[in-house]
Amino acid sequence: MFKPKFRLILAGLLSLSLFALAGCGSSSTPAPSQTPSTTPAPTEKVLKVGSDITYAPFEFMDEKQQPTGFDMELIQALGKDMGYKVNVETASFDGLITALQAGKYDAVISAMTITDDRAKSVTFSDKYFKAVQYIAMKKGSNFKTLEDLKGKKVGVQLNTTGQFDVEAKGITPKKYDTTPDAINDLLNGGLDAVVADGPVVIWFQTQNANAQIDAVQANVDPEFYGIAMKLGNKELADKMDASLKKLMDDGTYNAIYKKWFKQDAPKF
Repeated sequence: MFKPKFRLILAGLLSLSLFALAGCGSSSTPAPSQTPSTTPAPTEKVLKVGSDITYAPFEFMDEKQQPTGFDMELIQALGKDMGYKVNVETASFDGLITALQAGKYDAVISAMTITDDRAKSVTFSDKYFKAVQYIAMKKGSNFKTLEDLKGKKVGVQLNTTGQFDVEAKGITPKKYDTTPDAINDLLNGGLDAVVADGPVVIWFQTQNANAQIDAVQANVDPEFYGIAMKLGNKELADKMDASLKKLMDDGTYNAIYKKWFKQDAPKF
């Protein structure tokens, strides 16, 4: 008679223990996570570009202090085609190549003429613009060639083709940080002439219709602009050239050119 009773008590105790363990297990087991797994957003590729944004119509600040101009629209179109977000920073023209070499920029677009000397320091893209030098003067000055400027006070922008062409004729020019600075000094009587890229001189005349300025094409060969990249950066240069060719072939380049220069782009 004792054993059956003991078994009943033991069975009851075991049942209570199992119930307690089950209850303990359900309260301590963490709930499964409800947070869905997420994939990190792809990192945006940025193209850091340097430019001297004082050289209308190629690069200048609009009324909202945003970079605009032919070069600015072109580099944005090139960056988009290559899959980059383009960030442009302004700096003096004279320091752009040094900053590029130091890694501050990935590329420089600033109406920069492709020259043998510069090509020793940077890798240039294919040419993207054909330009000629102009002589700006006060009305009635009647200069026709660079030789006519010998013995005269001539202004140029520092480290530009205008400076190099004038110096090649044996003339020592007065150097300015920007071409508009030089032209303003011409208007104020500090200079007899300014030698600079034709589109910049013509733009200044257009924007200052009352300024008493004449301009003629200088007797030097045409030149071509290129986008500068760090010396040896063949990967970026190849991408840049491929996108430039694409924009020229599909009409995008011509549309940008026509917007700023009111005519179709020349073939070169």
